[in-house]
Formats: sequence, structure tokens, C-alpha cells
Amino acid sequence: MKINCAIVDDEPTARDILEIHIGQIDSLHLIGKCKNAVEFMNLTANHKIDLLFLDINMPDITGINLAKVLDKKIKIIFTTAYREYAVDGFDLQAVDYLLKPISPERIKQSVDKYIRENAPKADDKIANSCFIDIVSDRKTLRLDCNEIVFIESLSEQVWIHTEKEVIKTRMNISSLERLLNKDLFIRSHRAFILNKGHIKSYSKSHISIGIRDIPLSRKYKNEVLESLNAN
Repeated sequence: MKINCAIVDDEPTARDILEIHIGQIDSLHLIGKCKNAVEFMNLTANHKIDLLFLDINMPDITGINLAKVLDKKIKIIFTTAYREYAVDGFDLQAVDYLLKPISPERIKQSVDKYIRENAPKADDKIANSCFIDIVSDRKTLRLDCNEIVFIESLSEQVWIHTEKEVIKTRMNISSLERLLNKDLFIRSHRAFILNKGHIKSYSKSHISIGIRDIPLSRKYKNEVLESLNAN
């Protein structure tokens, strides 16, 4: 699964260079580039950010001050031209502290460190494991729930969109919903169930899973937004 990341730096050239380096790392998905803290806070209103490349020496609100008020779930890699900020950066439990100019190899090391530190523990993997049995084309298939991206109810069939294929079944969507882990899946519409782990961004009317924008109906809106904001 991709790591949603963002850049906050007041220098346009620094943002562009970081964007190029990030584009060379397959595990990263760049959500946005921001020139200040206010832009980033607006970005987080509709996007889930896992990893932030954050400049320190910025006007108005410094990177250090921004880091102090961010959700602890957002991990930070500080980027700066000033070595003297390193102690402050590590006091905030940053993943890493990168001195400009930053090489692509150095960024890759930091991302690898983030992945190691945030890899699910064995107990977490067991807790999040989920398999369901689906009848499709007169066969019973066992599906790993983590590979399900979203489920779509059509006129006479339900289509289960996985990371690799689309599986069609005559089971109804409500029956499937009862089989699924409620911590992992949410119902956004009478015709759609989504895997929260595949959500890229969301608004008050739609949820983006990258390949599709899924409608968010009024009936499910409050429950869905509350669930996503809690995570």
C-alpha cells in the first residue's frame, strides 16, 4: 500500500526538487506541495497524510511549531539547510533530519527508516487479518479482505473490486457487509462499500480511492466522516 506524503517548504525550488526525488520512490504517493503551514492544514482537511517532508526555517509558522500541533499519526522528516535545528527536530521524535542539498539516496534511507518503524507488528497483522468466502460462478472463493478495494452493487450482481481483479457474485451487498470487518470497511452509499485502507482523499460528497470517485450519500455521510476523522 502506498504511503501518502506531502511537502511543506516556502522555497519553490526546494519543493520541486523534493517532488522529483519522491517520484523515484515507488512506495510514496505525493498528495500535495505546500508553501506554508496554513496550506498544509487545509490539505489535511480532505486528505490523509502519513509522512510529511517539512522545512524548518519558514516565515510566520516554523516547521518546529507546526510539528508541535500536528496529529501524532503524521510522521515527519525535517528538511533544512541549518544543522543547528537538528536537536529540536529529534526532540519531536521526527523520523529523520535531512540537511539540504538532499540526495535521492538520503531520502530513500529516511523512507526505509519510516517503513521499518511503522511496519505492523505480528499481533497487529493477526488482528487485521480477514478472509471471507464468496460464491462466484458456482465456485466458492476465499478472499483476503485487505486486497478488496471496494464493493459495488449493480442491478443483478455485486462486483468486488480487488487489487488484482473484479469478482462478480449474486450475493447482495448487505449480506457481504455483515461478513466484513467494520474496522476496515465503511458503507458510503447503498451501492458501495469501501476499504478504508485504500482511500486517497475525501470530501462531503465523494471519496477517492485513486481509480474511482465513490459517491458519499447523505444517509451515510456523518458516520463515514466521523470514522475517517477518527483515523
